[in-house]
Amino acid sequence: MASPQLQLQVLALLLLLATTATATPTPTLIFLLGGQSNMGGRGGATNGPWDGVVPPECAPSPRILRLSPELRWEEAREPLHAGIDVHNVLGVGPGMSFAHALFRAIPPSTVIGLVPCAQGGTPIANWTRGTELYERMVARGRAAMATAGAGAGARMGALLWYQGEADTIRREDAEVYARKMEGMVRDVRRDLALPELLVIQVGIATGQGKFVEPVREAQKAVRLPFLKYVDAKGLPIANDYTHLTTPAQVKLGKLLAKAYLSTL
Repeated sequence: MASPQLQLQVLALLLLLATTATATPTPTLIFLLGGQSNMGGRGGATNGPWDGVVPPECAPSPRILRLSPELRWEEAREPLHAGIDVHNVLGVGPGMSFAHALFRAIPPSTVIGLVPCAQGGTPIANWTRGTELYERMVARGRAAMATAGAGAGARMGALLWYQGEADTIRREDAEVYARKMEGMVRDVRRDLALPELLVIQVGIATGQGKFVEPVREAQKAVRLPFLKYVDAKGLPIANDYTHLTTPAQVKLGKLLAKAYLSTL
C-alpha cells in the first residue's frame, strides 16, 4: 500500500492536471470595444428586459474570451458588456459576431480576447484623456495585454469604436467632434504604447438629437493613419429609433471583421 506521503503527492499531481485541463486559455489576438450604447449592445433589449435571443453568429466559443470587470479572462457570451455598460438593459452587440466572422480567415490556433469598455449615453467629451471612461479603457487595455502575455505572442488587433449619438444634441459638440476623436485616438495610442494601433470607427446611423449628419460628416473627416471607417447607416433600427436590432448587430460585426481583415 502506498505511503501517505506518496498518496498526497499523487493527489497534488491529479489536482494540478485537472486545473490545467480546465483553466481558461489566454487570448492571442485582443480587441478593445469602446463607445456608447450601440457598441455596448441593445439588440433585443429595447422593449423592456433583453429577449435572450442569441443568434448562431453570437454563440459562445472556447476561442472567444472576454476580459471581465474583475480583469479576468472568461468565455465570452451575450450580453458581452455585462458589468461594464452599467445601469442599462443590455442585449446583443457587434462583438461576438465580429469575433466569429474572423474565424474564417485567421489561424485555427487563434484565441480572440474581447475587452468591452463601452458605456451608454456618453458623448466624446466623456472619453477624453483624464476622464473616468478613458482611464478605464486604457487600464483594461493594459490589463488585457499583461494577462494575455505579450511576450507569448499575444497582440492588440484594434480598437472598435461606435460612438457619437450623444454628440448630435448640440451643434457645438458636432462641430468639434472630429478634433476630439483625433485627440482621443492619439492619446490611446500613446498611453498603450501602440503608435500604430488600428482603430475601426463606426459611422452613426441614429442620434439623440437633430445634428446626426454633422456628426457623421465629422466622423468621415477624421484623418489619421491606421484608421478604418464602417458605416452603420442603412442597418435595421429598433422601434426606439436609436438602437440597432439584433440582426443589425450581427451584420455590423461582420462589417467590422471585413474592415479588420482588409488590413492584414
